[in-house]
Amino acid sequence: QVQLVESGGGLVQAGGSLRLSCAASGIIFSSTTMGWYRQTPGKQRELVATISSDYTTNYADSVKGRFTISRQNDKNTVYLQMNSLKSEDTAVYYCNARNARGVRVLYDYWGQGTQVTVSS
Repeated sequence: QVQLVESGGGLVQAGGSLRLSCAASGIIFSSTTMGWYRQTPGKQRELVATISSDYTTNYADSVKGRFTISRQNDKNTVYLQMNSLKSEDTAVYYCNARNARGVRVLYDYWGQGTQVTVSS
């Protein structure tokens, strides 16, 4: 059974920092692209950052220079370090595990989400 379990969310003041973690099980973690997405009510879920199996990273323009995604394959865990937080970063943050080969998606899994609230 595949599980993605996020943790580390909470309430933080603007300008502060949080580190989110996502522990994965049931997948070959080292072969999987991991990502963080976020969603607020009334808005589409948006990409925050991804990190591929070869450690290539991608960030949304809105978080570049502030957030850092990383992974520790020996722990089957992906992290999102969030610095200089802004009120507009407030959202539910979701962990994603995806493995695609060409047009075929082998799997695409989501965690339950963790709430991040930034006060201003």
